[in-house]
Amino acid sequence: MELENRSFPKQFLAQFPARVLLDRHVIPVQGTDSEVLVVTSNPFDTSAIDQLRLATGLDLQMGLAPRTEIDRCIKRYLGVGADTVQSMISEAGENGLQVIDTDAEEDMDLTDAAEGASIVRFVNQIITEAIELRATDVHIEPFEETLRVRYRIDGVLQEASVASEVKHFQAAIVSRLKILSKLDIAEKRVPQDGRIKILIADREIDVRVSIIPMLYGEAVVLRLLDRASVLLGLDKLGMSKHDLNTTRMILERPHGIILVTGPTGSGKTTSLYACLARINDIQRKIITIEDPIEYQLHGINQIQVSRKAGLTFANGLRSILRHDPDVILVGEIRDAETAEIAIQASLTGHLVFSTLHTNDAPTALTRLVDMGIEPYLVASSLEAVVAQRLVRVICTECKEELSAGEAEPLRRRYGDRLPEKLYKGRGCQRCQGNGYRGRIGIFEMMVVTDDVRSLIIANASPRDLRETSSRQGMTSLRDDGFRHLSEGITTVEEVFRVTKDDTFAQIDSGESTP
Repeated sequence: MELENRSFPKQFLAQFPARVLLDRHVIPVQGTDSEVLVVTSNPFDTSAIDQLRLATGLDLQMGLAPRTEIDRCIKRYLGVGADTVQSMISEAGENGLQVIDTDAEEDMDLTDAAEGASIVRFVNQIITEAIELRATDVHIEPFEETLRVRYRIDGVLQEASVASEVKHFQAAIVSRLKILSKLDIAEKRVPQDGRIKILIADREIDVRVSIIPMLYGEAVVLRLLDRASVLLGLDKLGMSKHDLNTTRMILERPHGIILVTGPTGSGKTTSLYACLARINDIQRKIITIEDPIEYQLHGINQIQVSRKAGLTFANGLRSILRHDPDVILVGEIRDAETAEIAIQASLTGHLVFSTLHTNDAPTALTRLVDMGIEPYLVASSLEAVVAQRLVRVICTECKEELSAGEAEPLRRRYGDRLPEKLYKGRGCQRCQGNGYRGRIGIFEMMVVTDDVRSLIIANASPRDLRETSSRQGMTSLRDDGFRHLSEGITTVEEVFRVTKDDTFAQIDSGESTP
């Protein structure tokens, strides 16, 4: 049997016990009124067929397919933890557990429900599924009639299939997550933040939990940080040869500030760690202060920010300077105080790395001035600013060239800058059918030259800074994205999804580009 292109209506699958389907790795295929085909990976195990025949009273025939295909279909059509949902429903009936009103004052029953075996198993299955799919975040969102679960995979949210009955156990699920992250389950009116440490397949995962009250209950976002993640080298980030050589040259400088800018989830920390790994040797003392610590680096002293204990970026940075470091990494410059200390550190002979939330490299310089830092201090301390984004990589298993008909509308819209050959991902099992697997960086590297320093002191606009840096070899984010496009690594849609370029030529029809 080929299961990939078959549909399995939920009403049809609802006739069969989910636990039998999952435990015995079988899935029924809709047939005639009197006969149903049950697909299995083990035709010699007839007990599963007998169980289904007894449960439904239908006449069942047997088909054969690989176990991985069967399991994938079951998960896709029944949803995450389908057998657990059935157990939750039956337990609720047996134990007299009621659906808990989120506004109720009494929480004793809710605590019991949150610690029920099925609720525990369901929450575990959601987190395990997210880790298996390489998700970085899990979003659990309550609506009037549904509880939606979404995973952020390769930077894009994808909805998980979840049984509609899960909505009835919404409060118990949230309470289970609160218990795991040591939060107050009785408090439902204010946001709460916590963390969970889990071990799965010998991998330590740090889960950051954020819970916020919404219209139909509390919404939860789980941020998954894999401490055993493979640290990428500089040459694996996706930089062009020019930017890579420039980065290596800058890392040899004895002091100054190197900033990496971009939105949340754009790979800033990964790039900074790749830089630290390159200069990490026995002759340098490297100290970092981060929130959170995303990777564990051998030979580097790492400090975790703790607001409860009063350990902020600014306070920690002051203490670090008394620890005789050569290189300092500050997780993020959030305020003028942190910025001032970082600049003073660079002026007293330290190499300082940090991140800043700006859209591109030139605006990082004006952002520091806006924070209250004197322009001459910014000019004298800053060595380079790197803006970056992540674009999804076309899945290598299902990569194919766009046909002339598919490419023609893109060429009409974006002109001759598009390469001769364009590619896309058709969608396959390896990439969960979306055509992409993995991400790679695109970069805009601005080296602070003497000309740029003069402009900073003169309080020049970001546009002037961009024009001068472009003349000196800086490539914009969009142009760097086109480099990956010409190499067949990503798609036109991805480049335009994550970049903006005011200098991009307008199309003939007069429409503006995205």
